Amino acid sequence: MIQRRSIRQRLGRALGLLFFLCFALFPLYWMVLTSFKPDRELFSEQVNYWPVHPTFQHYVDVLQRTAFGVYLRNSLAAASAAALVVLIIAIFGGYALARFKFRGRQMSLMALLATQMFPGVVLVAPLYLLFSKFHLLNTLLGLILIYITLNIPFAVFLMRGYFADVPVELEEAAYIDGCNRIEAIWRIVVPALWPGIVATIVFVFVAAWSEMVFAVMFINDEGLKTIPVGLIMFVSKFNVSWGMMMAATTMALVPIAVLFGYIQRYLVQGLTMGAVKG
Repeated sequence: MIQRRSIRQRLGRALGLLFFLCFALFPLYWMVLTSFKPDRELFSEQVNYWPVHPTFQHYVDVLQRTAFGVYLRNSLAAASAAALVVLIIAIFGGYALARFKFRGRQMSLMALLATQMFPGVVLVAPLYLLFSKFHLLNTLLGLILIYITLNIPFAVFLMRGYFADVPVELEEAAYIDGCNRIEAIWRIVVPALWPGIVATIVFVFVAAWSEMVFAVMFINDEGLKTIPVGLIMFVSKFNVSWGMMMAATTMALVPIAVLFGYIQRYLVQGLTMGAVKG
């Protein structure tokens, strides 16, 4: 009787997870499906859950008729640069908030969280005027500076939590071996924080990769536009090129999928598992 109940519970959990997986992946499946459908099937009254006459024409059109490669390069450059700079700042900022006791530390933490309560769109006007004065409009450098500024608070807060979980005994052992504080951070603490560092990099990279508001407002040069801005080009006043848009979106997801596929093993590791023996 107990064994049957256990089997039913496992079957119920499996079916529930399967339903949730199908529910979560269906939009992705429909996007890829649409990218392979010819135009006559896209606007057909009959709904097909598999392309009757699959075609790569939408992908060919995106690569030949648009500057998709330029958009991809700009997005990779902006997101990678922002993630690298934010990570370096977050490591030192998170370490200071986790290890040092100073007046106003709690207020600093609250301020970091408070910055996440305001939508980024409220910064468009003041930043536009500021960047116009310093000639940073219509430049990738200006876009990278915006992504760095927007992502530093939450990244610092994340790294502060990771540093707080690392036993201080690790650093004390490094001091005994002759390391100074900087050497202890980079040689001992940072390797123990690798899963947290990977999570922070992913957060910043994805946030910068998918950002559209500032990219639309601050970039006018066709050679400096990013992926989200490029996708808007498929929407015209009287028509939407659904096939090309879905093809471009599918290709834009490839770098993110590769990134997650590579770092997923680090995201599930314990931060300091086995670092300190009792």
